Amino acid sequence: MFARADGSGETEDMTLLVGILIGIALIVVLRIALMRLMLVKLRRDVAALNAGDHRPLLAGYAKDAVLVFTEGDHRWSGTYVGRDAIGEFLANFVHYGIKGEITEMWIGGWPWNLTILVGFDDHADSPDGARIYENHTVLMCRTRMGKIVHQEDFYFDTVRMLAFDRKLTELGINPL
Repeated sequence: MFARADGSGETEDMTLLVGILIGIALIVVLRIALMRLMLVKLRRDVAALNAGDHRPLLAGYAKDAVLVFTEGDHRWSGTYVGRDAIGEFLANFVHYGIKGEITEMWIGGWPWNLTILVGFDDHADSPDGARIYENHTVLMCRTRMGKIVHQEDFYFDTVRMLAFDRKLTELGINPL
């Protein structure tokens, strides 16, 4: 910075520095607030899903969204294109008695074009209350203007999904 002969440059420099620091602090605070608001909304939507209503979670997807689910020899394998297909996927999630919980969340990018990583633990119990499935997943979501446009699920243990699929078949629980 340049100092003037009358010393006024130092005051202007200090004002500029304070302004920059306030701007940086504001960006950090807004970023934290955005993440916390998103986490509250997602946890509320997952609570509705756990209670049997997939519609609040589905509302967060764009009409042309794509959900890529772990490939394998199980009933969930594949790519679901469009909100209707994702809605069927989520309805079956509820139908199979799967419940979940968001354990962590990270975001990156601008608010209108975010990448979101979500740690998600899920489980299911048999009709007699015995735990027949549990797993940990990382969901990677890309958003556009606040709606999920692409999601890919990465499971900790895909063998657990295969065993759960077999157990559902044994119990006579078929897709909707």
